[in-house]
Amino acid sequence: MYCEDDLLHIRGLYQLSYCKRRCALLFIEQQWSDNFFTARGIVMHDKVHTEKIERKKGVVIERDIYLKSYELGLIGKSDVMEFHKSGSKLIPFPVEYKSGKAKADNTDKVQLCAQAMCLEEMMNITIESGAMFYGKTRNRLNVEFDKSLRDETSGAAREFHTLVNIGETPKPEYLKKCDNCSFKELCLPEMFGRQKSVKKYLKEIINNEETV
Repeated sequence: MYCEDDLLHIRGLYQLSYCKRRCALLFIEQQWSDNFFTARGIVMHDKVHTEKIERKKGVVIERDIYLKSYELGLIGKSDVMEFHKSGSKLIPFPVEYKSGKAKADNTDKVQLCAQAMCLEEMMNITIESGAMFYGKTRNRLNVEFDKSLRDETSGAAREFHTLVNIGETPKPEYLKKCDNCSFKELCLPEMFGRQKSVKKYLKEIINNEETV
C-alpha cells in the first residue's frame, strides 16, 4: 500500500510498456519532446475533453474524472467514463482514446485497466470491461479486465515504482520504433544504443556532410 507522496501518474504505465528509457526520461529526468504523433494525440484529446458531461439514451458520459489508487500507487484522470444504466444503477465503463491504431501487445490495455482498478478502489465496486478508441482507424475495441490483464497491470505498476525509486535511466537500445519516437533527439539511441564508439559515429556524420 502506497501513501499520497508515492503516487505516480497512470500514463507512466503506457510509457513503461512502450520503452523503459522513455519512461525514465519523463518521470526521472522530467524531460519532454513533441513530434507529429504526440501533437496529433494532444489535438485528439483536446477534442475529447471539450464537453465535461454528456447524456445519451441510457448512458451518462463524463470526462476528466479524478482517479487514485493507494494499492497500485497511481493517480490521474480518465479520458472518458461512460456510466451505463443497469436497472437503478449506473455502471462505470472507462474509454481511453489513442490517436494511432490498436497494438499487438497490451500496452494500451494496461493503462485502461489501471483506470478501472483505480475507480474500483475509490467506489468499492467491480468494473468488468472498458474500451479503447483509436483515431487512425476510427474503431472501438472492447477490453475485458480479466485476471491476466489485472495481474499484468499490477506488475507494471510495481515495476514503474521500482524504476522511479532507483532513479537511474536505462541505457538506450535502438529499435525500429525509435524512428517514430518524439524522444529520439533526446535519447540518441543510434549513437549510444549500437555497438559502435561515439568517435566513429561522429566521424560518419562528418563524412556524410562532406559528401552532400
